[in-house]
Amino acid sequence: MNIIVDYGLGNLGSVSRGFARANIDTKISRDLEEIKNADSLILPGVGAYRDAVKALKDLELIEPIKDFVKTGKYMIGICLGMQLLYEKSFEYGEYEGLGLIEGNVEFLDIDLKVPHMGWNNLKFEKKDDEILKYIKEDSYVYFVHSYFANSSNKELVAYAQYEKKIPAIVRKDNVYGLQFHPEKSGEVGQNILSAYKELIVK
Repeated sequence: MNIIVDYGLGNLGSVSRGFARANIDTKISRDLEEIKNADSLILPGVGAYRDAVKALKDLELIEPIKDFVKTGKYMIGICLGMQLLYEKSFEYGEYEGLGLIEGNVEFLDIDLKVPHMGWNNLKFEKKDDEILKYIKEDSYVYFVHSYFANSSNKELVAYAQYEKKIPAIVRKDNVYGLQFHPEKSGEVGQNILSAYKELIVK
């Protein structure tokens, strides 16, 4: 089973329905045994980084998530869930993340309107990554965020240009992150999840 990690900060129903449209069966859970034995993990998230980290700590989910990644099975973080994959965030203070991808999460300090909210097109950095196989470059997806991942960009699969280069799809080995909401991104989002499905059923 593909487990959507329930730590209290996520539009879980919307995420579940988004994966269902891509014919991916999911279960919303915070049970440690179910997380340990999952086929893949989905880490959603909306809200503040500090609240998310506190919730993950309080529910003793951090180490089980890290242990799961070590098995080589796939995990995908969505929106705040993607940001949690990084080493730390400077949103309302300084908070340690999961440290699965090198880099920090910082305020989107630009002249354009923040939060970056609405539809933006994707530019491909690693055109041969499997998660892109069913979408075309410049396809539009739906973003809602005020902070972005600032790193060396070696994990970058695709990005959006919004004054700055905004990491939109990232990957390190078996860990993916999507800054946008695939469940709100229509056919493009569904096609991205369909490609992800092919990875997790190999």
